[in-house]
Amino acid sequence: MKPLRGRSVRVDEGQSIEKALRKFKKKIQACDLINELRDRETYIKPTTERKQKKAAAKRRWKKYLQSQQLPPKNY
Repeated sequence: MKPLRGRSVRVDEGQSIEKALRKFKKKIQACDLINELRDRETYIKPTTERKQKKAAAKRRWKKYLQSQQLPPKNY
């Protein structure tokens, strides 16, 4: 038998298909293929991507500032 290469799983006679499918899913998840495919589904213009990243950075900064504030006085 030839050795398997890449993202493939061998299913032996005694092995269940469910087990092989779980192994295959783990291999796909390990190489981060699903996320790459989702990213490639739609084209995002560079300007839109920059705006999204800048907005995310602003949200992170606001969250950081919020965490650095002292709690309100309750007296």
